[in-house]
Amino acid sequence: MEEGLQTPIIAIGLMSGTSLDGIDVALVRTDGVRVSPFGPWLTRRYQESLRTQIARALGSCGTPELSRALTLAHNDAVDALLLDAGLDKSSIRVIGFHGHTLMHRPKDKLTVQSGDGDYLAELTGIDVVSNFRTRDVAEGGQGAPLVPLYHAALSKSLSAPIVVLNLGGIANLTWIGADGDLLAFDSGPGNTLIDRWSVRHLNECMDRNGSLASQGTVNKERLSRAMSESYILTHPPKSLDINDLSLNFVDDLSPEDGAATLTAFTAATVAKAMSFLPSNPTTLLVSGGGRHNPILMRMLAVELGFDVTPVESVGWRGDAVEAEAFAFLAVRTLLGLPLSLPKTTGVASPCRGGQIHFAQSSL
Repeated sequence: MEEGLQTPIIAIGLMSGTSLDGIDVALVRTDGVRVSPFGPWLTRRYQESLRTQIARALGSCGTPELSRALTLAHNDAVDALLLDAGLDKSSIRVIGFHGHTLMHRPKDKLTVQSGDGDYLAELTGIDVVSNFRTRDVAEGGQGAPLVPLYHAALSKSLSAPIVVLNLGGIANLTWIGADGDLLAFDSGPGNTLIDRWSVRHLNECMDRNGSLASQGTVNKERLSRAMSESYILTHPPKSLDINDLSLNFVDDLSPEDGAATLTAFTAATVAKAMSFLPSNPTTLLVSGGGRHNPILMRMLAVELGFDVTPVESVGWRGDAVEAEAFAFLAVRTLLGLPLSLPKTTGVASPCRGGQIHFAQSSL
């Protein structure tokens, strides 16, 4: 059994997801194994100019200028959270700084998260942990998903087996067995294709409430074609880069039918992913932005044949889970505990990770 700290510490987690909407920042009190009642959290929206910079850099290693701009934006998010919560920086032991993923190619042992941990530690005066994925990928793992150990920590009081499905830009799921066994992997697209379609046809960053999809009809032939992609059929471990996903298979459909087909694609890939699990869950909990899309949630329930439930039903915060997770993982890094396991990323053995950047004030 893992040993945590005798006294839980306060950590801040930062997450900039593939949706490019902004930075989630959350405060967690944890001993690195268990999680105390949640602290405050918020989302800091990107300025449009920075959002455009990030979008243009996807698929590349980025630039020092982008890294600096992202780091400054994350510093602003930390300041906003502390101001909102009425907390002083001296009360925070560590910040988990994920950065923004620009490229993820685990087969090439390459994963790129833009952001400068040293600079954030200098700006905040708080120790920072970054580069959470690098060691796992270097040791042959997929480098993703990394949130499953946090899902397991949150789920200790729940009846297993359960599945936690994160519907972010990429969808990933964590199966938690009755004995605490874990299996996790990226299942396919979450919101990213729907979002790209909405930008193209609505000039909006998302299909809000699934309104466009609700007016369309799923093209079953195009859906079947998409479901034959090798990634969908591959057994885990596996992870995806958003650049692996394309709108080509719906390009000539109407805006409404394209949105409906893309939404059905996300639901169908989750259903296929369930076939890789050791057993069916008693509960499926959904986090991430996709849980706000009633059409997607309805399609999921139909595909799976049972109800899907937002994580709020068990007292979690669906928009904050990933930011909380990187606070939790930062504390695990300080303790030298693993961040990934053979059944969560495919790494050969439990793998430590993260790079610690000490604030000047702690030297």
